[in-house]
Amino acid sequence: MADRAQRDGRGGRDGGGAAGRSGESAARAVAARVLARVWGSDAFASAALDAELRRAPALDPRDVGLATELVYGVLRAQAALEARIAELAAKGRWTADPLVRAHVLMGAYSLCFLDRVPSFAAVSEAVDGAQAAGGPRVGAFANAVLRKVAAAVEAGGRPPLADAVVASAPGWLRGALRRSLGRAAAEAFLSAGPVPPPTGLCLAPGEDRDAWLAALRGAAPAATFEAGRVSPAAIVARGAGDLRRLPGFGAAWIGQEEGAQALAFALGARPGERVLDACAGRGNKSWLLSRAVLPGGAVDAADLYPAKLSQLRAALSAPPASSEGAGAEGGGAEGAGAEVGGAGARGGLERAAAFVRETYAVDWTVGPGDVPEGYDRVLVDAPCSGVGTLRRRPEIALRRAADDLPRLADLQVAIARRAATRARDGGRLVFAVCSVLREECEAVAARLAGPADDDLGVRLEPAPFDAELARELAGGGDAFRLLPHVHGTDGYFAAMFVVRRR
Repeated sequence: MADRAQRDGRGGRDGGGAAGRSGESAARAVAARVLARVWGSDAFASAALDAELRRAPALDPRDVGLATELVYGVLRAQAALEARIAELAAKGRWTADPLVRAHVLMGAYSLCFLDRVPSFAAVSEAVDGAQAAGGPRVGAFANAVLRKVAAAVEAGGRPPLADAVVASAPGWLRGALRRSLGRAAAEAFLSAGPVPPPTGLCLAPGEDRDAWLAALRGAAPAATFEAGRVSPAAIVARGAGDLRRLPGFGAAWIGQEEGAQALAFALGARPGERVLDACAGRGNKSWLLSRAVLPGGAVDAADLYPAKLSQLRAALSAPPASSEGAGAEGGGAEGAGAEVGGAGARGGLERAAAFVRETYAVDWTVGPGDVPEGYDRVLVDAPCSGVGTLRRRPEIALRRAADDLPRLADLQVAIARRAATRARDGGRLVFAVCSVLREECEAVAARLAGPADDDLGVRLEPAPFDAELARELAGGGDAFRLLPHVHGTDGYFAAMFVVRRR
């Protein structure tokens, strides 16, 4: 009997090992293990795929692309694919084994949506994988049902992938998106590409984006690097591989999704100010904010999870350094920052190392802990459903439910109001989430601006953003939403408040 590790895709029961297989077979084996981990172990698809690809260095870029498309495509269109198979198969037991399920669905996806894969090859690969995972009877089932899928596609043509993706979203999510964005925009959001989206790079303040584009293209000619559309500090990369191997990493730039950069810029942090990153996570926004407050300012970071703060401290605990020190500590080509940075290298302060002054492990739903008062600006990037990141994390749609939204909204209000007590009178607070759902966006902002049912002694007044980028995104108002089909970023919401102490 197969053991547990084999059944969730971590063992060798992958339809054959990668060694000695064709590139396409190896790519499908990688994708099957990833999907099995997503379904069987609640793994995140992106992290699981990265791990599996590191174990398969012999895959060429074309096969890496196939494995990636199969993972993301099957997860996004899963419900539609399973419904199609259910119409053609009397038995549904094939879904019980994650690896069998993966091979059958990958076969159906290839037949329906990948015109570059011949039908006979898609069926053959899926049957081999399903049989290796579940035995001859399972292989015979896969052969029969996938041949029926192939015949249906040949007779009726390939269905639009966008329609399958929209239909596969849970009903509660489609309804929530339509209420939040309207029907057409909801469907555009769900089907937005590219999938997966490119990797974001965030330049430190003062760095020359054009110069870094040239330097990165020279360092990785097989990759593509383009200027971001929203953040003035963003470079979006495809096929860049391990970012840590590129010049300037950690000194002149870090990896950060473009929309997340816009949230940090929306806070409007200025030189000399005291800033609190209240839900800092591993500190990417803290990195950008710590550069923005120089000279003379300070950034503190708080989070519920001490492990994340430990990672943050390891990366951002060094005190500000000179431009020479920053260039040498970045882990990329020695001196690359000083040579490429252009105007950013002059004056030293713009090129100083990112630095977080203090970190605080705090549960904001209980209280502020040891976090002091008096901050000029507070960023609350609150826990949320993560629906805005569906392009990057399609498994979220499988794991969230409608009743998560009111619970998360209550949590967001509690965190934001207690974090607001740490701001000075007249200080500013930005509430942000990586969601586009009204229940977590406008509805929470309205609750924050409304009469408080607590005795925390603060009032939050909606106010126009005072950072140029956020003013443009909000059209001069006090809130904005980023959308993948409009801005090319993940989906986000942000609202600005002035804190009044009562």
